[in-house]
Formats: sequence, structure tokens, C-alpha cells
Amino acid sequence: MPNFASNREAFHNYEILEKLEAGIQLTGPEVKSIKGGNVSLKGSFATIHNNELHLLNMHVGLYKPAAMIHQEPDRTRRLLVHRSDIDRFIGKIKSSGLSLVPLSIYSKSGLIKVELGLGRGKKAYDKRQSIKKRDVKRQIGRAMRVKG
Repeated sequence: MPNFASNREAFHNYEILEKLEAGIQLTGPEVKSIKGGNVSLKGSFATIHNNELHLLNMHVGLYKPAAMIHQEPDRTRRLLVHRSDIDRFIGKIKSSGLSLVPLSIYSKSGLIKVELGLGRGKKAYDKRQSIKKRDVKRQIGRAMRVKG
């Protein structure tokens, strides 16, 4: 499964509680552009509109050989998810104040998939705690390598 892009910022800004795999509705040149690695998930998020999931602000660069076909790089794209999963996530988002954040975009069996995370926003002190834990873990790992 080649990973075309990942949203590392999402793990810093959100506490990911649950993950979901979704298909994405794309045009031909967009698929070629994504497979070429010309995609960014920074600042993107998923919303629910008319009982469907939509991905906003995902930047897919233009595919040069298909320059005749005009595509907006940041257009809204529909996500393809089972109805039961959509209903479950709608309930969680509306009741708990959670967000759907894309974590990565990858290929599975020749299809482009998006991994979504149901996340709760971190406060500033939570982010500092995460950074502190990561630094301590890194220092312990270095100390173990030096002794070993």
C-alpha cells in the first residue's frame, strides 16, 4: 500500500479516537496526479452535507499532460463510505463535538483511499504534554542504545 501523503499535523492538533477508511470520488487526471505524489492534506477536513461525507481543502496539484481539462486543485470531493458508518459518525460528531480529520491518502488494490480519524481537539497544555512525553521517550531510547 503506497502512502501518497499523510497529515502529521492532525496527530499534533487532535487526539485520534477512532479511524475509518473511505473511498474518494476523483477524476482521471486527479488520480494520476495523486499517484505522482502531487497531493497535500494540510488544513483539510471532512464535513457532513446532505447525509454524505465531503472532504474540503485537500490540494491535488494539476496533472501536466491533462492541461486541457481544467480542474480546481482545492475543490470539495465526495467520500465514499457505507451508510451505517456515516450514521454512526454523524451521531458522534453532533453529540460529542468531535471532528473528522483526514490522516493519510494511499492506494489499496489500485483504488485511492483516505484514512479518516475521529478526533477531539487538543488544548495547548495537551500539546505540551505530548511533546514532553515524546522527548523523554527519545532520551530513554538514546540511553538504551549507548549502553547496549
